[in-house]
Amino acid sequence: MERISFNDGWSVRPKVSAFLERGGLMPSWTPVLLPHDVMVGSVRSPLEGPGNAYFPGGTWEYQKKFALAEQDRGKRVFLEFEGVYRDALVSVNGSFAGHHAYGYTGFSLAIDHLIHHDEENEVRVEVTAQEDARWYSGAGIYRNVKLAVGEPVHLALDSLWVTTPEVDDDIAVIEVTALVENDGAVTLPTSVETQIIDDRGVVVACEICPLTSFPRRSGGVRQRLAVPDPRRWSVETPTLYTCQVVVRDPYGIVVDRDGTTFGIRSLQLDAIRGLQINGEVVKLRGACIHHDNGVIGAATVERADERRIEILKASGFNAIRSAHHPASKALLDACDRLGMLVMDEAFDMWTQPKMRNDYSRVFPELWEADIDAMVRKDRNHPCVVLYSIGNEIPDTGNPTGADLGRRLAERIRALDGTRYVTNGVNPLISVGIQTIIEMASPGTGDAAEAGEENAGVNTIMQRLRAALPVLLQSEAVAEKLDEAYSYLDVAGYNYSDARYEADGNRMPNRVIVGTETHNTNIAQNWPKVLELPHVIGDFTWTGWDYLGEVGLGRVEYGGESGLLMGDYPWLAAWCADIDITGQRRALSYLRETVFGLRSQPHVSVRDPARHGATPSHLGLAGEPWLEGLASWSWPRFEGRPVTVDVMSDADEVELLVNDTSAGRHPAGRPHRFRVTFETIFEPGEIVAVAYRDGAEVARTCLRSGTGLAGLDVRADRTHIRADDTDLAYIDITLVDGEGRLHHAEDRAVTVEIEGSGELLGLGSANPRTEETFREPTHFTFNGRALAVVRPTAPGTIAVTVTTDGLVPRQVTIDVG
Repeated sequence: MERISFNDGWSVRPKVSAFLERGGLMPSWTPVLLPHDVMVGSVRSPLEGPGNAYFPGGTWEYQKKFALAEQDRGKRVFLEFEGVYRDALVSVNGSFAGHHAYGYTGFSLAIDHLIHHDEENEVRVEVTAQEDARWYSGAGIYRNVKLAVGEPVHLALDSLWVTTPEVDDDIAVIEVTALVENDGAVTLPTSVETQIIDDRGVVVACEICPLTSFPRRSGGVRQRLAVPDPRRWSVETPTLYTCQVVVRDPYGIVVDRDGTTFGIRSLQLDAIRGLQINGEVVKLRGACIHHDNGVIGAATVERADERRIEILKASGFNAIRSAHHPASKALLDACDRLGMLVMDEAFDMWTQPKMRNDYSRVFPELWEADIDAMVRKDRNHPCVVLYSIGNEIPDTGNPTGADLGRRLAERIRALDGTRYVTNGVNPLISVGIQTIIEMASPGTGDAAEAGEENAGVNTIMQRLRAALPVLLQSEAVAEKLDEAYSYLDVAGYNYSDARYEADGNRMPNRVIVGTETHNTNIAQNWPKVLELPHVIGDFTWTGWDYLGEVGLGRVEYGGESGLLMGDYPWLAAWCADIDITGQRRALSYLRETVFGLRSQPHVSVRDPARHGATPSHLGLAGEPWLEGLASWSWPRFEGRPVTVDVMSDADEVELLVNDTSAGRHPAGRPHRFRVTFETIFEPGEIVAVAYRDGAEVARTCLRSGTGLAGLDVRADRTHIRADDTDLAYIDITLVDGEGRLHHAEDRAVTVEIEGSGELLGLGSANPRTEETFREPTHFTFNGRALAVVRPTAPGTIAVTVTTDGLVPRQVTIDVG
């Protein structure tokens, strides 16, 4: 079928009742370009919940008017939605067209029976998001929409599936399956041609087979093609091939066509060697990520997801876990192109709710259809190696839940047996906090000691942090989880690294992955991954900061704070290696060092204003998240004590402050790759010198700035596409006279757009602010801000940034 973008020409407004609408009492329509997040433009309120970043829920409706060409009369017409949050109700020309409850899976609706070919048509989509997510969900038609038009005889949507069952150095066998549907009234003899095209555009294999298409029936096509000298897809060399399938009538006229990219690669898994890709052992350096794109909210524009994967990979990750919902097509496409492995996750809940109005209400009736949608989306993507059926599911702790989990796993295997199935199991959820305490210490445990009854699992996990590893080592706890793991290919351990070695000995065929681990534990977790072959990787919570679950990683001083999440106006979780604008934090450099990918010392200086203060809250991890900046510019703190952290894999690190040694201390793995120095701030420079076997191997220098002098404004690219898939990211930085970051005097910056573009979002990494992302003025945070610009037509975009007292700066972007 011919698919065209259906993203333009939409409008949105709050939904009112039918009675008010008929009375003429309704809000006006606001034009929007999809993908679009309507929630991110709402006014936040302390009366809303911290999980959703204090954004209000609501009900909205989208409208688009369109016409079909005369030559499309009599053809099949479908609307394809890649993601609508949530509970989408679709009508065409006032008639019901379809309903889709889940906010993270795509769906298609046949609408040809509702189309008016002689006049304009109207499609409306109603969406609702109210107390149904534990994190910032966004709302609206936040992923792409396409219009698919085709002949009565056509390839069924999403039926094309390519696998590589046999691969060696000489030959790769490519197995292609597809489904031809005949919605007409006439039998049609057809031929189906399949071509395999390499990344240079060369056809390397071709097969043609006849297929008689009978009315009101579908016929399957299965072909095996041999590709000589295959170039394999891997993280290091993400080579992609293209499969093109063409259906022709008896006269050779093309009836339909479809295509997909795929990768030639093999997977193997066992507890002796772990995970192998193309015969080589791969350890998953994983990041859990949510789906929002920071200052543009949940809108899934292709470039936003591509940029995120570029930054994550450059920071040392080779795998992501889409937590806790199926990933977008755009994200998977980017992972295919860039070489990033994926664990795609289906659900955050099954039958037991985590929020008042969440998906658990409809899970029993709809889970199978949503599993099918996820697998059909994923199965041609070489990046996807693991399917996760859930995250911290309470149902897994009882026999009924185990039976349900088994059914989910088997449904995935029936649709795609080429990948592996896991589940992120948290013992505190599956077994229960009280039960774990009693099992580990019979007669002495009391869950109430961990916190009030309704404190929430994250809060109680925080309070049990020190005792949890000991509690989890109980054999009784392990045996309680055995059935939950029994039907999985890979056992997903959430915050259960204390059991890696013991369970490897107790269950010698169990393969384990750390599906969720504390960010600050990487120095002790990663050596376990390297040393234990049955442990295939570690997925940190979290790789990229996200909106909602606000303040999980915050450090508070000067008061008692027993709550896990932060009060209004906290906005972001603040528990990630990389902030919402894409800037790496200190913990990211520690992780890169632990992974063995960085030999240069990284220097991080803590805010001297907090020196000596006792934290009253230490975030989800129960310790500071390396709160520091790579800066030696701290005006007004001359002569004051300051703490300096240095991340290094060397044997020793020495810190020089203005050529005077502040100490030389052991570093590397025995000391968790981190050295802390106490010194006095004096303007000038500090140098971290790394030594191995007594000899200097690397050094890093930070110099004090010369005072705020200007703006540095840079676009990530100077040429972008003139379509709805691309964006330009504009980094705005306050700098000193030598172009170094100046973080000590944050100020409001204003962004003006002229030409063929519009401002989609403007913000900073500030996790606690009342500012919005939709205004043209925003304060910097630690000297930085980020503007996101969307093209509107071919031409040129001029982006001008101003702030009081400094010379305006401008960048120009070509659009074409």
